[in-house]
Amino acid sequence: MKTAIIGSGNIGTDLLIKSMRSSETIDVIAICGIDPESDGLARAERIGVATTADGIDGLVKLDEFSEVELVFDATSAGAHLRHDEVLRNHGKRILDLTPAAIGPYVVPVVNMDEHLDAPNVNMVTCGGQATVPMVAAVAAVAPVEYSEIVSSVASISAGPGTRANIDEFTETTAKALEVVGGASLGKAIIVLNPADPPLIMRNTVFCLTQTGEPDDIRNSVHAMVERVQQYVPGYRLKQEVQVDPITESEPVRIPQLDRKFTGWKVSVFLEVEGAGHYLPPYAGNLDIMTSAALRTAEQIDARVQA
Repeated sequence: MKTAIIGSGNIGTDLLIKSMRSSETIDVIAICGIDPESDGLARAERIGVATTADGIDGLVKLDEFSEVELVFDATSAGAHLRHDEVLRNHGKRILDLTPAAIGPYVVPVVNMDEHLDAPNVNMVTCGGQATVPMVAAVAAVAPVEYSEIVSSVASISAGPGTRANIDEFTETTAKALEVVGGASLGKAIIVLNPADPPLIMRNTVFCLTQTGEPDDIRNSVHAMVERVQQYVPGYRLKQEVQVDPITESEPVRIPQLDRKFTGWKVSVFLEVEGAGHYLPPYAGNLDIMTSAALRTAEQIDARVQA
């Protein structure tokens, strides 16, 4: 499948390099940005990929654009609104790596097959790609009434697009915990960690469920981790899954639900180490996004070929 990338920043450049190194079916033939001095455009030009620094307006004027079947958008939620309109007018399929959430959410290990025919699919956020599988794993064996996640990423790995989309990040991630993960109510928090040297991506996932067997919950989480590792090898548990009882004598109060809660509190602690294709391994937040996007594009191509 011939593809193009909008955005020559960290995510777009990592996606370009990852597609060349890791995919046998996705061929990036064009990339656009808005900074003529960007490293991403320079790297693309050196390897023979068509480039333009005139954004999407320049992309549609490239000779290669007529061959493009799918476009990755690695810019920002605000910019994606126009990109979506332009690309739909040209009949191009879109894979959105911003939190714009125009199209349906896709987390490969959870709901890949549901939206392969959609004209625009959304990859949620890096926090969503890391944590939604864990919520879905718990929900598969015990109804999740509330889920709360905290994603901590190295500040240096968060580019202008990420920083401009903090609100969209939390809203989109929280919604995906519900729509894809299966939680009745979700909440998301992102932390830009300024530590030096930078720390790799860390994720904390809390789930509250009234029923379920602790061993079933742990086994389901472990199985899901193994599935994510098939395309993100650096995805791993930091410690054993904790399933703690919540008793009537010490209930948990959920303000959003305006009631006290008893049952089980499930705690999952994750880290995501990047493959180091473009940025250092601490940028696991970028790696899980580009890996998930590439896996989704490959499955879309397989559907088209079938």
